[in-house]
Amino acid sequence: MYKISTLDRTFISTNMSLIAEAPNFLQVFSNGSVKRFDPETVSASLESTNGYKSKDVIIDSSKPITGRIFLPRFPTSSKKLPLLVYFHGGGFCIGSTTWLGYHAFLGDLCVTSQSIILSVDYRLAPEHRLPVAYEDCYTSLEWLSDEVGYEPLLQQADITRVFLSGDSAGGNIAHHVAVKAIQSNACPLRIKGLMPIHPYFGSEKRTVKEMLDESIEDVTMNDMFWKLSIPEGLNRDYYGCNFEKHDLSNNVWHEFPPTEVYVAGQDFLKERGVMYEEFLKKKGVKEVEVVEAKEETHVFHVYYPQSSATLLLQTQMSRFMEKY
Repeated sequence: MYKISTLDRTFISTNMSLIAEAPNFLQVFSNGSVKRFDPETVSASLESTNGYKSKDVIIDSSKPITGRIFLPRFPTSSKKLPLLVYFHGGGFCIGSTTWLGYHAFLGDLCVTSQSIILSVDYRLAPEHRLPVAYEDCYTSLEWLSDEVGYEPLLQQADITRVFLSGDSAGGNIAHHVAVKAIQSNACPLRIKGLMPIHPYFGSEKRTVKEMLDESIEDVTMNDMFWKLSIPEGLNRDYYGCNFEKHDLSNNVWHEFPPTEVYVAGQDFLKERGVMYEEFLKKKGVKEVEVVEAKEETHVFHVYYPQSSATLLLQTQMSRFMEKY
C-alpha cells in the first residue's frame, strides 16, 4: 500500500495537468506541485533486535537535510569502526533512508562490514534540482566531522577510514561528493574508498543497451528523471549526468580514491557503470574494478534485501572496506 509523504502533501486542484509520472512513486503537475508516494517505511530504533541500532539525526534543519545512523549492536572488536556514508537512489526525485528496503539493507550491511553507516536524506528534484543533492550530501561529511565527539552512535567511528557509497542516483552522488571533497581544502574527512552501486549516469549519446527496443520504457523513465533533475535549459551532457563533461584538474584524478563499481547483468545501466570504470582508468585512477551480479536487475538489493545476491553484495563491500 502506498501513501502520500506528509512533507510532500500538496493540494492539487482539478484543473491542473499531470506533466510527469513515475507510477506508484511520483506525480508532477503543471503548476510545479509534486506528489510523492512512499512504499513501506520503517522507523529507526535504538532497541532493534536485528543485530544493529539505528537513529534518525538532523544534519541541517534549515534546508532540511536529515539522516539515519546504523551501528552494529554488538561490535566484534573494541577497535574503532570505519564510517560508510550512503546516498539513496531514485533518479534524484524520490527515495528515502526510511524506506524498508534501504533500512534493511544498510542495517544488515553495518553488521556484515562492522561499520557505522550514515544514510543521508538529501533534498529532492524537481523542487531542488542539481547540484543541490551534491551540496547537501557533501554537508553530511562536515556534519560527521563535527558530531563524532558528541553523537553517542558515532563514539566508535574511525574518521580516518571514511567510505562513500550509494545506488543509482546515489552512486552518481557518491562520485560527485568524492570530487568535491578532493577539491575542497577544507574537507574535514579523507575518503578512503568509493563503492557506487548501479550508478546512474547518462549523456545525449545513447549506449547500445539504451537503443534496444526492450529497454525503451526504462530509457523513457530515466529521461524523465533527468529532465526533472538537471538545471532547466540544460541537457544530458550536463556534467552531473555526463561525467566526461566535467572539467577537472589532474590533481583530482591523482587524489581520487580506490573505487569498486557494482553493476547488474540485467540492468540496462550496466554499460554506464562499465564506462565509468573505464573512464577512471583512463584518467589514471589506479585502483578501479567492476564487480558484476550477472543475473540481477537494477537496485535488486533494495527490492530484495534478504536475497542471496544481496548478501553477496554486502560481503563484497565489506571485503573492499577491509582493504583500506
